[in-house]
Amino acid sequence: MSLKEQITEDMKNAMRAKDSERLGTIRLLLAAIKQKEIDERVVLDDVAVVAIVDKLIKQRKDSIEAFQKAERKDLADKEAAELLVLQAYLPARLSAEEVAAEVKTIAAALAAELGRAVGPADMGKLMGAVKAQLAGKADMGQVSAAVKAALAG
Repeated sequence: MSLKEQITEDMKNAMRAKDSERLGTIRLLLAAIKQKEIDERVVLDDVAVVAIVDKLIKQRKDSIEAFQKAERKDLADKEAAELLVLQAYLPARLSAEEVAAEVKTIAAALAAELGRAVGPADMGKLMGAVKAQLAGKADMGQVSAAVKAALAG
């Protein structure tokens, strides 16, 4: 069963359980998926759906931070509840150590390809290669920090 089918089944289950908060979040996610499919005229695979979930999670985290600064606990709690629902659709994430190890491996391969050691000037190339390999498997903020650390040391 694809991730999109799983989300649709979860929506049906939330309807049956009359879980309005979960239902609203799942509908929001399905709307984002449908919008992307219509805009690009494609059927999204699991990797693209995970990218959309990642984007929505990032939006929720930003909203929670903004609401907390504005002292709107009620809205921050609502966003946090949506965040929990969305996180259920992400695959298991790599730990910080695993991300650092992957980045070092990719950096070594890039250095061999370039015929020289990678440095800060190669940040874009390395980030592009790492992003392609770790898309959906790791938090991109964590990946960025690991790339910076690999280039610095």
